Amino acid sequence: MKALLLTNEYPPNVYGGAGVHVDYLSRELARLMDIEVRAFGTQDTAADHLRVRGFGLDPARHTEPKPLQSVLGAVERCTAFASAGIDAQLVHCHTWYTHLGGILAKLNYGIPLVLTVHSLEPLRPWKREQLGGGYDFSLWVEKTALEMADAVIAVSRETKEDIQRLFNVDENKIHIIYNGIDLDEYRAIAATDALVRYGIDPARPYVLFVGRITRQKGIIHLVHAIEHLDPAVQVVLCAGAPDTPQIAAEMQAAVQAVQRPGVVWIQEMVDKPTVRQLYSHAAVFCCPSIYEPFGIINLEAMACETAVVASAVGGIKEVVVDGETGFLIPLEQMKESPFEALHPGQFARDLAARINTLMADPALRERMGKAGRRRAEEHFSWAAIARQTAALYQSLLCGAT
Repeated sequence: MKALLLTNEYPPNVYGGAGVHVDYLSRELARLMDIEVRAFGTQDTAADHLRVRGFGLDPARHTEPKPLQSVLGAVERCTAFASAGIDAQLVHCHTWYTHLGGILAKLNYGIPLVLTVHSLEPLRPWKREQLGGGYDFSLWVEKTALEMADAVIAVSRETKEDIQRLFNVDENKIHIIYNGIDLDEYRAIAATDALVRYGIDPARPYVLFVGRITRQKGIIHLVHAIEHLDPAVQVVLCAGAPDTPQIAAEMQAAVQAVQRPGVVWIQEMVDKPTVRQLYSHAAVFCCPSIYEPFGIINLEAMACETAVVASAVGGIKEVVVDGETGFLIPLEQMKESPFEALHPGQFARDLAARINTLMADPALRERMGKAGRRRAEEHFSWAAIARQTAALYQSLLCGAT
């Protein structure tokens, strides 16, 4: 069997959970079958049944308005994915950026189409700020691909429910396969040189955020929570890659408004050794997302034995066990459109209260950190997830759904 994986992100160009997912899944699947990855970029590697090819763009050909460049660039790359020739038995797409490529592969080459849903465009209305009219295209291509796919992988139960609610997809075609974690790579480590390099005091407890600066990740709520935190607590915001200049400016203003020492903002996407140090030495990891189909960052923190305070949304509720591996904060205060709060300060105060609880109780933090590691080991190994994915591929090739 040979499978073709289409993705926007692939190392070294990874900025979100979907890229992490495809990186590890492709390597594990290559232990079981031939895998080809076609990605946005300049990658060109081949080893151990894994072929990776990057597809670039000619900037001179893209003079459309800036918000449309990523959209129409995706269209060009998806066409190139298909026109490069396909000898795989099925195609597996990750994120809407590659869905047109999957559609072209299915229709032109007559092979099954599999989609993994890492997020859903109707639940990310703020993307219009980033994409302009391209958001209407992303809505259309996602709906078209989902409704014609031979199999859809949801990364959580709640994601499956969202797919059924928003799209005309046969429930029998939707399969829940979680994200995973490399348990050898993500584990508690002793090194602290990265902390010192960024001005973090290893002797003082800190709460950590890791992620992009985007509406979805809710980082602004954690920034607003800082004024309610114990003054002895450091706050480390490992946050880069803002979606838009406007969001970047809002974040800059919010951080500047915080009048207290001990706030460290790392304005870049750091490498894996650095992020492992940050996870390992954090007293608490905070994930204030307002939409999160899975939330792989929580799993990374748990694997490094760090207690988690996270919003009770989407797949986070299937990763973090409230009261056991951390605390979940409900978002009932949010309006029906969940991206604007009825009482903007309430969620921030709730985050701060739970963080303060953990900061005041080192024994509880240690207990939750150990429980998080056990949960990661028992439920989220990439080897198991690759076997489930391979079994789904085989079922499609054998004519079963």
